[in-house]
Amino acid sequence: MAEPIVLAFSGGLDTSFCVPWLKETYGSDVITVIVDTGGLDDAERARLAAKSQQLGAIGHHCLDARDDFFAETLRWLLAGNVLRGALYPLCVGAERSLQARVVAEQARKLGAKAIAHGCTAAGNDQVRFEVALRTLAPEMQVIAPVRDHGFSREHEANYLRERGVAVSAERAAYSVNRGLWGVTIGGKETTDTLESIPESAWVLTRGAFDSSRAPQSLALAFERGIPVALDGKRLAPVALIEALDRLAAPFGIGRGIHLGDTILGMKGRVAFEAPAATLLIAAHRELEKLVLTQRQLRLKELVASQYGDWIHEGQWVEPACRDAEALLAHSQERVTGEVRVQLRTGNAFVSGVSSPFSLKAASKAVYGEAAGEWSAADAAGFSRILGLPAQLAARAGARARGAGR
Repeated sequence: MAEPIVLAFSGGLDTSFCVPWLKETYGSDVITVIVDTGGLDDAERARLAAKSQQLGAIGHHCLDARDDFFAETLRWLLAGNVLRGALYPLCVGAERSLQARVVAEQARKLGAKAIAHGCTAAGNDQVRFEVALRTLAPEMQVIAPVRDHGFSREHEANYLRERGVAVSAERAAYSVNRGLWGVTIGGKETTDTLESIPESAWVLTRGAFDSSRAPQSLALAFERGIPVALDGKRLAPVALIEALDRLAAPFGIGRGIHLGDTILGMKGRVAFEAPAATLLIAAHRELEKLVLTQRQLRLKELVASQYGDWIHEGQWVEPACRDAEALLAHSQERVTGEVRVQLRTGNAFVSGVSSPFSLKAASKAVYGEAAGEWSAADAAGFSRILGLPAQLAARAGARARGAGR
């Protein structure tokens, strides 16, 4: 093909392998595109640009999409307190639809007719990328060398070494993905269900449990569900998340191993580190408990659980996601206030919360102390009526047993 092939590039083993393989197989120039959704500093950006050139790409583009990622996806995952399997905050994967869209937009600008990715046949990302690409850029040919040819990581590493590209044993052994919402790490240990990855394989929290750290307190401010300040200093959401990662990672907060269901229907396991996401979700959830009604909280849980599943499955392009976001947006109108959190080794402890919309402050009642909003007779009547259905059921059962004798 005469036109260049645009490769969604991460710099990992799979996409590094794809650069020379695509050139040699298709006889086309390759242009690498990184969509930065977090986790890259200037040194890493420069390293990836140099690596792309070393691999033989004729061009390289690194596009900053962190603000878009928060505005389009992360704010809703936070609004929904989304934790897959009650544990995993969708550290990596939630950004794939956005990355696919940005890569497609760049491919059009570059005159490309084909987009390649380095996903495997067993993973979730192939689905996420291709659902988005086929929906948002149906005119593009999609090429997936690793998936379609079943190349192993060992084969890829040897292929690169034969072409003079150094591949470290650790990079070949572990697959690391990093974004604004956290890091995922896959290796031989995560292909089974018993062992953890070694300490050396952790990225953000490595060595966090070697010794205990003195607790550290901080205050988080939210406005309409959006984190806006850290210890009284106003920050844009992306800057605040990055600052929280730096603060919480040394405590080992947000480290875990998620065991769950993949998009393809099998069980999957991945190690993850999500210091900022874990801390923000814990703080946001407690603030919501103060300002939302019981029915609001229950309805939100139902919608947020479904929304999290859709994002996990790469269905960000599905119109139902916009419907769920509309409900989540309305639910956040009063989620404004301050949350105090204490960082401890391995734990983020929410010590207090306040809000001008506090439902507790709005009541004259004091739990366990004074009724305020009702009389003693009201309370007795309420208890009597609330228990009536169970009493009637017990009475009916007793009659039935008596009639059967």
